[in-house]
Amino acid sequence: MVSETTNQSKNVCVIGAGPSGLVAARELRKEGHKAIVLEQNHDIGGQWLYDDQNVEGEDPLGRNPLLKLHSSVYSSLRVASPREVMGFTDFPFLIKKGRDMRRFPSHVEVLMYLKDFCEWFGLREMIRFNTRVEHVGMLDENGVCRNDLKWIVRSKEKNSDKALEEVFDAVVVATGHYSQPKLPSIKGMDTWKRKQMHSHIYRTPEPFHNEVVVLVGNSFSGQDIAIELVGVAKEIHISSRSLSSITEGLSKVISKHDTLHLHPQIETLEEDGRVIFKDGSWLKADSILYCTGYSYSFPFLDTKGMVVVDDDRVGPLYEHTFPPSLAPSLSFIGIPKKILGFPFFESQAMWVAQLLSGKKALPSWDEMMKSIKEFYHSREVACIPTHDIADFEYCDKYGENVGLPPLQEWRKVLCIKSIVNSIVNLETYRDSWDDDELLQEALKSPHFTQLGIED
Repeated sequence: MVSETTNQSKNVCVIGAGPSGLVAARELRKEGHKAIVLEQNHDIGGQWLYDDQNVEGEDPLGRNPLLKLHSSVYSSLRVASPREVMGFTDFPFLIKKGRDMRRFPSHVEVLMYLKDFCEWFGLREMIRFNTRVEHVGMLDENGVCRNDLKWIVRSKEKNSDKALEEVFDAVVVATGHYSQPKLPSIKGMDTWKRKQMHSHIYRTPEPFHNEVVVLVGNSFSGQDIAIELVGVAKEIHISSRSLSSITEGLSKVISKHDTLHLHPQIETLEEDGRVIFKDGSWLKADSILYCTGYSYSFPFLDTKGMVVVDDDRVGPLYEHTFPPSLAPSLSFIGIPKKILGFPFFESQAMWVAQLLSGKKALPSWDEMMKSIKEFYHSREVACIPTHDIADFEYCDKYGENVGLPPLQEWRKVLCIKSIVNSIVNLETYRDSWDDDELLQEALKSPHFTQLGIED
């Protein structure tokens, strides 16, 4: 078994002060560990810290692994889930008077919620801002699989030429996975002369005024941006990898707007501005906007090949969190996708903290590797990306590791209803719903009536 001495306090470095890093800091401190959070930006929030200052100097396709721009949030973004299901288990995402009181608020309100969380639990004193992590590596490679394995973390403050090297008992990587753009491979992409950018750089529709724009991808961001460009761009052409994946809601929007069109995948890009699609149709475009998702990237991390990033997979990771050869001294929080993020990050943080203090123990290396291989195989057979969860049962099972009760049924139903509503009513689902009775039940639950948290 991989275990620790009971009630042993550790010196822990948390990388990132977004939602996963903040809850990790709280849980580590709760377990008696000394935790320092290193954050490259000037404030907390991670992905939710809107940034339109670094857009100008960033590579529009985001090919530079050392991105200046971390957040991919665009100006008009609103959350895709109702606030009632988003909050941490002991700190609900309440409506605050004088702020954005909508059930599906803007990114600004999510950042305010995280600031409330940070303030309530006194986390800011644990964070070093404007500090970029340049390197994380093992102090003694021969100490792998030993309980005394330590890590060297080299970081540098903004506007400083001098790097600081520190030694930690454990490192928690909580840097998120919506910053490093993933790009398709399209013939002619490198020689196409006109404007190309990834949605990571997108902030407002104005730069596309009166342009013919091709949007590649019909994910959440692709749909949001397409709707936002209507009335600004001359034409919007959505290129989808699979036309069968077009939702009822998007079909309604396309039929409603004369300037919005649907196409199959792009075959080639020509130097004269033509975009040729797989079905042989073509058009001349002014801009191409790639809404094609993100890749996992940890350019600072050196594990001597024991943790490998292969685009859509970080592994091997036991339960998406622990590399068996380095656990629990190295862990990742926030890797899974398609989950109720904040509650899941909380359960991950609790497990990491309890493992480091010795309250919990991991299975043996062999058992963890067997579990990983079986899980990866099941995902490959089902053609599902490794870290796409979309499974309440898995989240509940994960929570059992630290004694968390299953997610409340109302939370699960509200989440499902909002997803179904978004599929059918893409333009209106954030402001029109039919779950008021269920909502009232949710608001009466202990989750929203905790002592000391104001309405």
